[in-house]
Amino acid sequence: MATLIASASSSTTSAPAPAGNHAARCVGMIQIGTVSEMFEGKPKLQHKVRLTFELPHELKEYKEGEGEKPALVSKNYTLSMHEKATLRNHLESWRGKPFTDAEAAGFDILVLLGKPCMLNVVHKTSKAGKEYAEIKAIASLGKGMSCPDQLTPSTVLTYDDFNWDVFDKLPSFIREDIESTPEFKALVRPGAAPAAKQAQPEPVAAGDEDLPF
Repeated sequence: MATLIASASSSTTSAPAPAGNHAARCVGMIQIGTVSEMFEGKPKLQHKVRLTFELPHELKEYKEGEGEKPALVSKNYTLSMHEKATLRNHLESWRGKPFTDAEAAGFDILVLLGKPCMLNVVHKTSKAGKEYAEIKAIASLGKGMSCPDQLTPSTVLTYDDFNWDVFDKLPSFIREDIESTPEFKALVRPGAAPAAKQAQPEPVAAGDEDLPF
């Protein structure tokens, strides 16, 4: 299996996920690649990864005839485990203890898939006036709490083992972000790649809430 290790040196389904604290489970990891963002008034190259979580207690029929599905909320992180990085801050509050330098240097974020947590979701308004949900914080589930078994099939996309079938099924705005990166531009698409089977969630017992990372 591919690994995705952050260097030690956002946002929703069609309807915003409800604001507040939610039991959640990580169901998606998309490696965006290197993009240019403004930082302190200057462009800066940053490697981005997108994590997606399902909220199993927030069920809704998003498309007629497909039944109820859990709300999803996503966040783009800079793939960095620097001590001041948001990704590291969120993971440390999730696991309940800080990383050692050695742990941070070799941490593979793919181990997060299928793991439960508590998300703090807030609502914000974009420049275009559209309300969206944002992950403000991540924590471990409280004592005695549990998260229902995973409902949404896991979605994984990494450059180590690029899956064109997964890429083609992503929303257009995510594909456009990926297509703008040098990592994507260096890929050579197979002429006739066989369609990959959709990944299915590995069974996670609702009572098994210890986070092994």
